[in-house]
Amino acid sequence: MKVLCVILAVAAFARATDIHLQKVVGGISGEANTTRYWDCCKPSCSWAENVNAQSPVASCAVDGVTVLDPSSGSGCAEDGSGISYVCTNQQPWAVNDTVAFGFAAASFSGGADNSQCCVCLQLSFLNVLPNKKLIVQVTNTGGDLESNHFDIQLPGGGVGYFTHGCVSQWNCPANGWGAQYGGITSESECNELPEVLQPGCHFRFNWFENADNPKVTFEQVVCPSELTSITGCVV
Repeated sequence: MKVLCVILAVAAFARATDIHLQKVVGGISGEANTTRYWDCCKPSCSWAENVNAQSPVASCAVDGVTVLDPSSGSGCAEDGSGISYVCTNQQPWAVNDTVAFGFAAASFSGGADNSQCCVCLQLSFLNVLPNKKLIVQVTNTGGDLESNHFDIQLPGGGVGYFTHGCVSQWNCPANGWGAQYGGITSESECNELPEVLQPGCHFRFNWFENADNPKVTFEQVVCPSELTSITGCVV
């Protein structure tokens, strides 16, 4: 009986992690570069005017949990007037050994590109991470991004251009944890981050195998509820 229970439990787990994605007919696809970042700033897709959806991406108070009104100013404002930051639950997690969910800034035309806010894409890696798929929702854009470029949100991945946000939210070092671009270099340094951000940091060194800006192919998929239930943005 004990063996049967174990078998049933394993089968139930397998069903729970079996991901079925629906491709978007005529959706965007191609090959892209990736980078990584975590700047703590309010995502650009959190501004209502930037999204073609009933609700923009959720942004949060300094605690990273309390969802704020979309009109709240960004905590990355240099004059210190903003109060809105990225929510801490918008970090990646592994579903199983080959599938993971996450969030990314993206541009498909080069520069700040709001046209695809909140769409979801399946990223397949070229030359590294064989057979692994990362399904991301676009929650942010970036003026410094190239055409077909994903900047994956990874805590400890570097603050990039906006150095003020994580200092304001977490009182971290002036240029973030580790290098301004690229972030920390070892998993042990994840312990320097706030405890709530450490799971996403460890993800980089575990499931993501510390891949350094891998190239990917991408194809648009219908956003799974695992992602939209976090951001609140459905297109």
